[in-house]
Amino acid sequence: MPILDTPFARLDLIRQPEQANEPLQAFDAADEYLLSHLHEQGLMADTRVLILNDSFGALACALARHCRVVSSGDSHLAHLALEKNLLRTELPSTGVTFVPASEPLDGPFDRVLIRVPKTLALLEEQLIRLHGQLAPGAQVVAAAMIKHLPRAAGDLLEKYLGPVQASLAVKKARLLLVTPEDKPAPTSPYPTRYRLDAPALELINHANLFCREGLDIGTRAFLPHLPCVQGELRVADLGCGNGVLGIVYALHNPQAHLTLVDESYMAVQSARENWQAALGERPVDIRTGDGLAEQPSDSLDVVLCNPPFHQQQVVGDFLAWRMFQQAKAALSEGGELWIVGNRHLGYHVKLKRLFGKVEQMAATPKFVILRAIKS
Repeated sequence: MPILDTPFARLDLIRQPEQANEPLQAFDAADEYLLSHLHEQGLMADTRVLILNDSFGALACALARHCRVVSSGDSHLAHLALEKNLLRTELPSTGVTFVPASEPLDGPFDRVLIRVPKTLALLEEQLIRLHGQLAPGAQVVAAAMIKHLPRAAGDLLEKYLGPVQASLAVKKARLLLVTPEDKPAPTSPYPTRYRLDAPALELINHANLFCREGLDIGTRAFLPHLPCVQGELRVADLGCGNGVLGIVYALHNPQAHLTLVDESYMAVQSARENWQAALGERPVDIRTGDGLAEQPSDSLDVVLCNPPFHQQQVVGDFLAWRMFQQAKAALSEGGELWIVGNRHLGYHVKLKRLFGKVEQMAATPKFVILRAIKS
């Protein structure tokens, strides 16, 4: 496993979720470039450093012994990685404060280090929330691998903070150096909202939500084919996003007990607000989590899932396969996993290996809806 060697620390880090023979490392050249730049600028023990979107805790772990670190992001998996990497590198967990992206920050901050996220709406919301949080003379630096750095990221930094100067490229990474200026308080365009006709719902979507502007086509294909068995079933919406699958299921089955879980703090925030609007005080468990990793075995009757096919910029089926395994462990005998997936992903084959019995319940030219039964 590669070692992150920086002026601040030498670290052996892991990604989350862990997998055997991990092909990817928990840091990249943009992390290294950012830390080298910060070391050149100088850092005092009482400097307050805010880190945004630290994927696996590389930046926070490197700085934990050298300054006062606050880390903020929208990924529960990133938070888990930070906690595990602090522990494995023998750093005190109290050395870093983590703030979910759904919660307000508590400045002022002397340095802000930003890993440019895949979703620019998340970056925009984070920059808006930085208003009034910077100490006098604060330095702000954003970093990314060049292939993941759109021009729009620099435009957002300039719009909300001040002039931006791009660094030279180093190992295919680049820094954007920001000179903060006094600007009027911005108005956030988030959350966004869209409406469903059947059932009639208005759905709230915070900044980092997938398909913020409208229902994604996979979910649209899935909704008409949700299971419709009535009774006190225990049902989970796994990777719930704004909660639409779980909410629609709950509206159709008033006796069902719902659990909605997602690794995005903003997704869970959206799902809670949408559940409240649609179902009021009806009991529900809505939480951030590493999928169903914390769900007791044999505790569910139905799992609904529109699985992701990427983690940040990395495309693959590792997360989906892991979610299927978690669903099987959490389902009771005879329990059912219902999923929607692109035809070309071949989920039918994977599910058959896990569950044995798999049925295609519906199909569109692009998607299939599958039911896997635990025996």
